[in-house]
Amino acid sequence: MAQQLLAVEARGTRSQAMTAMRTTALLYHDIVPRLRYEASGFQGADADIYKLDCDEFRRHMRRIAAGSGPRPQIITDTDGSEGERRLLLTFDDGGVSAIEHAAGILAEFNWPGHFFVTTGRIGTAGFLDEQQVRVLRRAGHAIGSHSSTHPLRMAALSAAQLDREWSESVARLEDILGEPVAMASIPGGYYSRAVASAAAQAGVRLLFTSEPVTRTATVDGCLVVGRFSVQQGVSEDWVAAVVADHLLPRAGRYVAWNGKKLLKAAGGTAWLAARKAILARRAGR
Repeated sequence: MAQQLLAVEARGTRSQAMTAMRTTALLYHDIVPRLRYEASGFQGADADIYKLDCDEFRRHMRRIAAGSGPRPQIITDTDGSEGERRLLLTFDDGGVSAIEHAAGILAEFNWPGHFFVTTGRIGTAGFLDEQQVRVLRRAGHAIGSHSSTHPLRMAALSAAQLDREWSESVARLEDILGEPVAMASIPGGYYSRAVASAAAQAGVRLLFTSEPVTRTATVDGCLVVGRFSVQQGVSEDWVAAVVADHLLPRAGRYVAWNGKKLLKAAGGTAWLAARKAILARRAGR
């Protein structure tokens, strides 16, 4: 499987000249005080597994800072040069912890992040309001769409539904920020070419998935970037190994992700319900 991963990455970098820039992107969600899962973002055991406590997240950042790998930066669709490897920190959902905790910890290292906002939740309990979105942007962070309503299975939506999810979300953020928004991430990891094409039609030029790869691809002029998801309990050693571009943790995550991808495709909504029930039982809910 490690050889398969290398082959997949090589095919991606050969496909387009612009995609020769390998990108290691880490995917975080909410950063909250210990066990305060209800303080930010979506609620429920299935959402809580992606919420790290502040000390845990800070340990990850310290370990990255102590290493010799690339430092986090903001990506654009034209930056970098062939052979260069970039490191990106991304945060999904638009929970209020982005401004209350994540941004402050990033400031300790003078690092920027990419914050993807579910625009239908702006101003609701546990989520960023419009002013907080603007504060994040003024602090030097990138702001992008995480869809309008955060559909559970985005790849299963119709073309019209995909258009609404992306275009309405991008328009809302542009109205809030007073500038173009050309960056987005896909909720739930349900990627398809149709999802990317619809995003491109809405003006998105950088689209982040949950596929754990460092190669990038291009769909209808939109650069598609994979990410390595970080759940609570993931060690700083694992994060450091991914950032250092070690093959073993990347290959392990690639195998696990593709296994889950098959379950998602075969199980549909039944798989989502079963996963939610299992996680709720583990959490004692």
